[in-house]
Amino acid sequence: MTVKEILTKLKGLGNESVSTRNLKYGSGDDQFGVKMGDLRTIAKKIKTDHELAKDLWKTGNLEARLLATLIVVPKKLSAMELEEMVSVAKFYQLADWLNSYVVKEYPDKEALRQKWMISEGIMTGRSAWSLTAGRVARSPEGLDLTALLDRIESEMSGAAPEVQWTMNTTLAQIGICFPEHRDRALAIGEKLGIYRDYPVSKGCTSPFAPIWINEMVSRQG
Repeated sequence: MTVKEILTKLKGLGNESVSTRNLKYGSGDDQFGVKMGDLRTIAKKIKTDHELAKDLWKTGNLEARLLATLIVVPKKLSAMELEEMVSVAKFYQLADWLNSYVVKEYPDKEALRQKWMISEGIMTGRSAWSLTAGRVARSPEGLDLTALLDRIESEMSGAAPEVQWTMNTTLAQIGICFPEHRDRALAIGEKLGIYRDYPVSKGCTSPFAPIWINEMVSRQG
């Protein structure tokens, strides 16, 4: 399939309610409102196509970029290319897919994590803390958890909302995974109060760190 053919297909799959929701959450106008399931169906047919993915990304269209994250070959991207992609992926859904399907699969992601942890970029910062949360949960060796808690305590309240979200995830993961740091993680969450009144659907866990930590720890028992 060519880029033109894919854009035509995406336009035909557009859904007004999805488009309205996307706009509400900051997608911008260059989007059709395609359902995520439809994008995954197209991706399954294409499988992987690195050059097509790069061309789709260049269009700037939201759904084309979402599709690109599903068919790109992460290891074929240069660090500069990936950093540019992360920096411009400001819509939450695109940022999440890019992090999940591309950044986390990138061979040199740890070098990027370290670089982005001290960068001033909002979206690179968001990605760095997302990678850090993943390391806390799965491969914490070498991480200074006390230093991470120090940064979260001093920086999270003043961070951009996009960065706050993944910093908070890191805070919660430290509290969940490390009993020796749990009391401090809970105290930081209470002190900062971020997401204390965050609305959640029935059956879902609040992102407020103290609630999140206590709920997940209770399930471990």
